[in-house]
Amino acid sequence: MKRGKKYQAALKLIEAERVYTLEEAAELLKKTSITKFDSTIDVSFRLNVNPTLADQLVRGTLVLPHGSGKTKRVLAITSGKQDEAKSAGADFVGGKELIEKIQKENWFDYDVIVATPDMMGELGKMGRILGPKGLMPNPKTGTVTMAIGQAVTEIKKGKISYRVDKDSNLNISVGRCSFSNEDLIDNLKAVCDAISKSRPSTVKGTYILNAVAHTTMGPGLKITFEGRN
Repeated sequence: MKRGKKYQAALKLIEAERVYTLEEAAELLKKTSITKFDSTIDVSFRLNVNPTLADQLVRGTLVLPHGSGKTKRVLAITSGKQDEAKSAGADFVGGKELIEKIQKENWFDYDVIVATPDMMGELGKMGRILGPKGLMPNPKTGTVTMAIGQAVTEIKKGKISYRVDKDSNLNISVGRCSFSNEDLIDNLKAVCDAISKSRPSTVKGTYILNAVAHTTMGPGLKITFEGRN
């Protein structure tokens, strides 16, 4: 693949065989950004797991200490806790009428759906619509809960969910280039700790085979986190 001049210049700043500490990575990632906009910083993990086995499906949630730099639009579906959801900052709040709006109008102007358990009977019927888009609420990610206000607040503060894909890869956004080095390091540590703690007990040998940090359209650099892999 032919790369542009900016990419080639950024690539020269990275030592191909070197594995960078989180502190070094936070500094270098900003220098290798090649976009005119505030690039997102992602970390991609290659895990030694078999996602087809239920006990090796790595998934979970965490609240980034300094957020991801992305503002998520939250749809709260509940019958009895609408005021609580509104007070917490939900962008859209309602009950069955919003479920009907999704069905009839193919409405997806939001990033996350949170719901109280009593609404899941109706929402569950929409698995074929919401599932492929990653929008179906799930108790395991904290998006099906009676504490709907708390769920909305955490999402607005930077709560993210992660899940290994069918190829044993896992990708997480950890911030933007405009973040301070200190904030990026805190977020990187939080992500690395969360993935490390999600290690399935059935996995033998090395769990995290590779971890690469990169900016939007920028080159990747290998990272290490002693005591975390």
